[in-house]
Amino acid sequence: MWIFSLQGHYSNTDVSTLYLVKSSPKTLYHMITYYSQTTYKLWHFLPEAIREGKSQYERGFGISSKEVFEAIYRSEEEMLKFLYHMDTIWTICGKDIIQAFDLSVFCSVYDLGGCTGGLAKHFVSTYNETTVTIMDLPSVVQTAKKKFVTDEEQRIHFLEGDFFNDPIPEADLFVLARIIHDWTEEKCLNLLRKIYQSCRPGGGVLLVEVLLNEDRSGPLTSQLFSLNMLIQTEGRERTPTEYTKLLADSGFRDIEAKVTGKLYDVILARK
Repeated sequence: MWIFSLQGHYSNTDVSTLYLVKSSPKTLYHMITYYSQTTYKLWHFLPEAIREGKSQYERGFGISSKEVFEAIYRSEEEMLKFLYHMDTIWTICGKDIIQAFDLSVFCSVYDLGGCTGGLAKHFVSTYNETTVTIMDLPSVVQTAKKKFVTDEEQRIHFLEGDFFNDPIPEADLFVLARIIHDWTEEKCLNLLRKIYQSCRPGGGVLLVEVLLNEDRSGPLTSQLFSLNMLIQTEGRERTPTEYTKLLADSGFRDIEAKVTGKLYDVILARK
């Protein structure tokens, strides 16, 4: 990551300056910090997670893992670390995700669990007639307003709520980015069916996830992410066929998956 000069000094390479320096617009600093301080500690208990089939927050941090995001958001400091971590990746692949399909026909978009608005910013910058409302837990919304979304971004709005338990307003398109992989099949179906009822005719749902090959032989990143879901959540990564079945069983049709070539892939389904 460093270059040694003839003058006897070390300096960053161009790549390390771009991705590791905290002030860089494409920095991965927050992601690496979260992995090293939280995720890596939980990976110490991977054998137990495999044997038990459940999250390891209780062993790793002495916190009940019964409610996934109560464990992840166990303090204001930890919540902020997680939000910065989640926001980081959209600087790398957010544009590719939003442009994987032509989404210009969807004027009213709800980003469920949209967190910091990182993906919403790419959406409104790509589609000039679109407004995006981020629905997330009250504590996340308040933090996002303070730390991540400026007053100038007038086409990004917020709604405080729990999408499992609170009403989901009508919209043309619902975005679920890194959401479905957190949950069991039953919870995924309940959420997708609820979204289907709120989706306007001709509207759709956009899933953003790391896809497994149909035979689960890879990609390696997807397999590692699936293990990470095991130690941190209730869910797992899935194949395109598995996501298609979840969507079809929820009422959606015209389901199409696209591999972006970046970390996250995209599935679009219509009502």
